[in-house]
Order: sequence, then structure tokens, then C-alpha cells
Amino acid sequence: MKIAYISTSLPNECGIATFNANLSAAINQHKVVSKDSFVIALSDSENLDTYQYPRDVKYIIRQSNQKDYLRAADYINTSQVDACVLEHEFGIYGGESGLYLLTLMARINKPIVTILHTVLKQPSYIQQTIIQQIAKRSSKIVVMSQKAIGFLTSIYQVPKEKIQYIEHGVPDLEPAKDNPIKRAYPFKDSKVLLTFGLISRGKGLETVVEALPEIVKKHPDVKYVVLGNTHPGVVKSAGEEYRDSLKRLAKKLNVESHLVFVNKFVDEQELHHYLSAADVYITPYLNEAQITSGTLSYAVGAGAAVISTPYWHAQELLSQKRGLLFDFKDHHQLANLTNDLLEQPEKLNELKYNAYQYGLSLRWPSIGKNYIKVLEKAISDKERANLDNKHIIDVDSIPTFNLSHIRRLTDDTGIVQHAKYGIPNLKEGYCLDDNARALIMALMAFEQYKSKEALELLPIYLSYIQYMQKEDGNFRNFLSFNRNYLDEVGSEDSFGRTIWSLGYLINFAPNNSYKEFATELFLKSVPHFTHLEHLRGVANTMIGINHYLKANSHHTDIVNELNELAVPLINAYKNNKDNDWHWFEQKMTYDNALLPLALLCHYEISGDEQSLNIALESLTFLTEKTLMFGFLNPVGNDGWLEKGQPMALYDQQAIETMAMVLVYFKAYEVTKDEKYMHNLYQSYQWFLGENSLNLPLYDHETKGCADGLQNFSVNRNQGAESTLAYLISHLVVFKALEIEYRYLADDNKLQADILEK
Repeated sequence: MKIAYISTSLPNECGIATFNANLSAAINQHKVVSKDSFVIALSDSENLDTYQYPRDVKYIIRQSNQKDYLRAADYINTSQVDACVLEHEFGIYGGESGLYLLTLMARINKPIVTILHTVLKQPSYIQQTIIQQIAKRSSKIVVMSQKAIGFLTSIYQVPKEKIQYIEHGVPDLEPAKDNPIKRAYPFKDSKVLLTFGLISRGKGLETVVEALPEIVKKHPDVKYVVLGNTHPGVVKSAGEEYRDSLKRLAKKLNVESHLVFVNKFVDEQELHHYLSAADVYITPYLNEAQITSGTLSYAVGAGAAVISTPYWHAQELLSQKRGLLFDFKDHHQLANLTNDLLEQPEKLNELKYNAYQYGLSLRWPSIGKNYIKVLEKAISDKERANLDNKHIIDVDSIPTFNLSHIRRLTDDTGIVQHAKYGIPNLKEGYCLDDNARALIMALMAFEQYKSKEALELLPIYLSYIQYMQKEDGNFRNFLSFNRNYLDEVGSEDSFGRTIWSLGYLINFAPNNSYKEFATELFLKSVPHFTHLEHLRGVANTMIGINHYLKANSHHTDIVNELNELAVPLINAYKNNKDNDWHWFEQKMTYDNALLPLALLCHYEISGDEQSLNIALESLTFLTEKTLMFGFLNPVGNDGWLEKGQPMALYDQQAIETMAMVLVYFKAYEVTKDEKYMHNLYQSYQWFLGENSLNLPLYDHETKGCADGLQNFSVNRNQGAESTLAYLISHLVVFKALEIEYRYLADDNKLQADILEK
């Protein structure tokens, strides 16, 4: 078994680097593990020569260099690795809250076991999303406290069966018979209270200093030793301000001679000497939000008598008389407990004995065996999953259809355009585009699920469309919240989308009344078809006509309208195409997939082979541009894609993805080529996190969809356009599922999952 470890690495003075060094040594000493296992090191420096890494570091990721994450994944994938062990702490990876890690994980095709060193009780949206995506992409999540398991299941919705509890390992060392630390200052002839670790505010060291006067009064030979360097990040931002403030506090309290700083990073052997030599070990953290403490584990493992504030890890590790707890910032209580222990050697020795006995089970050789079991299962599960992966679409990854956010955005006038986060932004009013999309979505939901909820929304959207139609059959677009028209004539895009929605309603009307109403609105607008000049207005209108004609195939005059509208699309393609550019314009902009979709719709009605050939050729070109990395990377609105120029990656919009889902489904309907089903599902997964940032846009809490994928995060607003684009895409995917269902009708689990969704 060959393993790649992804972590910070010594000589970087970092707790996670030390943890990973110990873990890899504990795992690698077993015969089942290859000596060729290696480390991918995270570095906080752009200079690759900053740290003199050991030989087992084979690749360095510079924290803020996005390309390094991709290259590291490629290195892992080509190095015959069987599995990866990934150390996670938000601060060691680049991007907001370590977002770049998701790019690395998405690219790795080996099973990953992730060790979470921090699990937050109140994460930000991005932090919560990152942990959820880590869990999704990991074979197992390892945590070091029971509290973390509760947080992961209740706050992050991580399945409990994906979580493995393995306690923090400790050195496999025995107390030295002749401990050199005991013979040296400040331990010689003193009772020593000890704290070790990187120093920074939040560690609560001032609480111990404040307790010293009461302790020293009874035990004048006490020294409080603080072992460790100031945290490098603190040194960069504030220098030694915190350490100096502790010295000033000690001087103010007249205990400066009892406070000793040992300002260095010690190896494990020397640290064990310090822990064995100390009388009492203290962790005075200021709040409970410490899910794992390596320093506390080391102290228990060394058999120290520990007094600690009741942060989460301390509550667990020091239970059953393995240590004592005092309240946060309560220096009086700390002084009383310390004096009590120093005055009662038998009580002090009992704590040390209990800690030592428990620490035997935490030693690295035992912990390493536990990790090997997890890794072996991850590898076998991955192999089994590869054999069982027979479905085109993974039903389990698809959220259950839910209209909660749409209901929130909809009032008795129509659907509101925009939202601030998940809350309707009434100031922006309504638009025809969104109400047309909402009408299509409601019809699809009723068609597939017989949703009464969707059926109740349908007349609201249809009424809005009727309210926006002018006497001449054209449409306005924007309406204020107080129902005042904001324009005289809407865009050609909004016109075309409305024709699409009316055609869809005529084709799939739940009753004759709706069909007759929609037909009246549709036919009233026909005279404006010949005035359309913009390709996307033309394309949207053609799609609507396609639906109309499926319900009214005998209307030859409307067939002629469709044929006439196809001409400018076909001519645009011929005029702009060359050997390296198979597109309708010199620039790919927005709603790109609607152009080949419209020609596929034309072919369905007319049988025109030219429309079919252009549609499939342009769709192949679009696919090459946007699905080349194995996930959808739609043309970004921030610059688009000009012929001969690099493609804009951001701002990626949900309507682009919806159009891709729709065109691939239509291409499958027309050709029966399975590749379009695969492309359809890959495109839909953009909403769920299979994108360039590996962040989901669908919000499982609000049931809305983020307004776009930006350079470093998602646009957290959840307007009508993006949410409707997601829901329509979801409904199309389930049409695809019905097709797969027919091929796999004997698969009872798939049947049950489809019904549930």
C-alpha cells in the first residue's frame, strides 16, 4: 500500500506538520505500507527553498498558487498511489478559508482519508460548504473527539457512517530515569507549572499569570514555564507584543521572577522530558471552541497531572479522573486547584497515573494500526465502487425537488427578480423573463410530479405574462413592486422566452382553459416574429414554436414562421464558421447552448438535415470549450469568449448551465447517442459543486441557487433566474432518469430512489 500524505511538513514549525510526521512514521513502519510513500507539502512561502524539507517530500504546494494544487493532483494520480491521507486545517490552504483545497481533491482520482483538525460549531457559509465538500470527496473523515462527530452530523449533515473516531496520537516514549531537564534551571529546586505550544492571544496564559500570586504565597518555589515560540503569524503582524504583555502583567503582580519563557521549538524527546519533569501541566484556553488539542494529548500521554479550562477536547480527554477542570478566566479557581495538588502529593500522583495509563492506548504505533484499517477499507470500497458504477446518473447526489425558495419569491403579482441572499429583494420588482421561466418550471413540475403546489403557482405566472402583453401582441418586461410598468417594450430575449413558455403551456397544458388562454396570447404575438433581429431572441422563439407545433402540427402558417426564423441562424453560422471556429458569431456570449438547441427543435419539426448538422457541429464545438476538464466550465460573463482569445472563466451564470442541460437532452432525444446523457449530467453537476471552484451553487438550506460562480467564491444572492435555472435543470435530469429507468427496470433501488426524488 503506497500512500501520499498531504500536509504541512517539518521543518515548518507547525503542529499539523508534527502530527503528520508522527502519523506517517507510525503508518509507514508496518509491512503492508510501501517505503515509497511520500508527502505533498503545503508551504506558506512563495519561495520553494524556504524550508529544507526531508527526502520524503516529493512535491511542494505554495499556499496561494492555484496551479500548484492542480499539478500536485496530477503528480499523485501518476505516482501509483493507492490512497491519500489529507490533513485539514482551514489556515494551511489558499483561498477564502482554504478554498483551493477543493480543487486539489476534485482532481485526485485516489481514495482520500481526511483528518479534520478543526470542526467549527458556528462556521461561515464558505467554511460549512468546504467541510461538506471535503466529506463528499473523502472515503472517510477522521476526527479526534466525540464532540466533532456530533457537529459533523448535525451542523454539516455529514453521514455518521462516513466519520471515523481516532484519538490524537502521542509519542511512544517512557519517562527518562535521569531526566536532564530536572537538573537544569528553572526546574532544579522548583515546583514547575508548564504550558507549551505556539504562543498567541486566545491561549489564556494571562489567567495563569494572574493565579501566580495566590500560588506563590503558599508555594514560593513555584515557577510557571511557558515553552514554545510565538506563532509565526503573530510575529508577522504584532511581533512579541503578547509575550511582552505577559511579562508586564507578571511585573505588576510582583511575580516576574516566577514566570519563565523558554522560547524555542523542541523535538519530541526533549518535549517529553519537559512534560515528565513538570509538576502540573496547564492549558488555560479562553473558550470552549477547541475541538482537538495536540498539546493536551501529549501531556496526558506523558503522564502529566493536567489542569485545564473546560474546552471541548479537555472535557473528553480529562474525564474519569485523568485531569482537573477550572472555569474560563477564573484565576482564583486555578490557584486553589493548583495549591491543592501541590499540597496533596497522593492526589497529584493519582492524576499522573490515570493519565499515563490512558496514554498507553494513544501511542502512535496503536494509532497507526487504526489508520491502516481505515485506509485498507477506503481502498477496497473505491475498487468496489468502480465495479458497481453502472448508472449514467447518480441518484443519491441529487437533492429532493423543493419549491420553498420559489414560493418565497412569488407573491400574487408574479415572481420577484432578485434576492439578497435568500430573502426577496422587493425593490427590484418583477420581469417577464423570470415569470416565463417560472411558468415552464411549474408546468414541468406538475407534468413529472403532479405537484399541486406547482399547479397553484401556474396561474400567477400566466397572469403576469398576460398583464405584460400589449394590445399589438408585443410584451413589456419590467414591472415595479407597486405594479407600474417600467418599460414600453421588452427585449427580444424576454419576448422569445415568453413565446417559449406559452408554447410549452400549449403543449403540456393541465386543462383546456389554460391551453386556450395561452393560445390566444401566443397567436396575438405571431406578427412580431418576423421583426426579430437578435439570434437569442430568434432561438428562444423557435423553441416555443416547436412546442406549439407539437400540439398543433396542422398549422402550416406557424411551420412557415419556424422555417423563416431558422434562416438567420443558419446564415449566421455559415458566415462566421471557419476551420477553427464552429460558431454563429465571432464571440460566444450568454445563453450559448440555445442556438444549437433551436436548430435541433427546427429539425424535429422540419426534418431539415442542414439544421441538424449545424446544431451537432456547433454543439461539439461548445462542448470542447466548456467540458474539456471533465466538468462544466461555462463561458464567463466577465469578458465572454472572443474568437482567438482566452475564454473568460467568471462570472459563470446558472442560465448557461440550464441551457447546456436542455441542449444535451434534446440532442439525445434526436440522436439517441448516450454521450449526450453523460454531458447532460456533467453539466447539471455544476450546480452541486462539480465546477472550477468545487463549490455548490444549490443551497440545501434555502432550496435556492446562488446567482453565479465568481473568481473566489459564489455570489450568495439567490434570485429567481438562478433558482429557476437550477429547478428546470433538475427536472430535465429526472426525465433522463426515466430513460435510464427503462434500461435498468430490474434495479429496485434505482426505482425507489427515483420515486423518492
